[in-house]
Amino acid sequence: MAAPDEPRTRRGPGDAPARSRPVGEVTRGTTGHNRLRRSDRWTAAVYGPLLVSADRPLVVDLGYGASHVTTSELFVRLRRVRPDVEVVGIEIDPVRVAAARPYERPGLSFARGGFELPVSRRPTLVRAFNVLRQYGEAQAWAAWDLLRSRLAPEGVIVEGTCSEIGHRAAWVALDARGPRTLTLSTRLAGFERPSDLAERLPKALIHRNVPGEAVHGFLRDFDHAWALSAPYGAYGVRPRWMAAVERLAGTWPVATAPPLGGRRRWRLGELTIPWSALAPDERPRP
Repeated sequence: MAAPDEPRTRRGPGDAPARSRPVGEVTRGTTGHNRLRRSDRWTAAVYGPLLVSADRPLVVDLGYGASHVTTSELFVRLRRVRPDVEVVGIEIDPVRVAAARPYERPGLSFARGGFELPVSRRPTLVRAFNVLRQYGEAQAWAAWDLLRSRLAPEGVIVEGTCSEIGHRAAWVALDARGPRTLTLSTRLAGFERPSDLAERLPKALIHRNVPGEAVHGFLRDFDHAWALSAPYGAYGVRPRWMAAVERLAGTWPVATAPPLGGRRRWRLGELTIPWSALAPDERPRP
């Protein structure tokens, strides 16, 4: 996220942060109403109890883009869970910060910054969507490390990517120990097979979707379960998706119970699996 016209001062998330400059590079800034609704809904369901139990919970929306809208929507949705939660939208581009500030209200603010998270206290939750796709795999891991070092105790990060209008998405949940889960989420229409979601895999996995890697085997088996569940398609795409996920759960450790899994989440077009089941054999070197 440094300005693209300043390549000599641009720093990646693995570099030591300087006090005067945010860590990262400017993103494309693409955003829109309800683009992140799927991840917001999941975050509220899965980590709502964390927000409820936290002392003065602070949530950071990192790299919110050219519009305040997804940060404002996150604020409204999380306030239904915890009425006094504070949300700070952070952007590296000062023009975007200035454009968002007229939409501030009590509990919602915007500030300039990057992966160093320049906020008043350690956040309970960090959301970073469509931020790391432009980085290399090793840089993405470094960004994860830096973000995790800034978390409050028991804090979490939800980092992912989605399509332009949010109909396809994938995100990783991380805590102080590292990545914990991967979630795939899709609108149950307009796709041919589950592996179509591969294009939305996080940076740490997207280049690992090749034979011999766990994520490739998982998507292959998901496609096979989808094909075997074709008879359920007579009742609609949703029953077929749910049947495929249930079949896949027989051979992969797919979450089958709330809050991460079960039929209530599956019917939304979601699937969550432990990161350990898909993790690459080794982490890339910088």
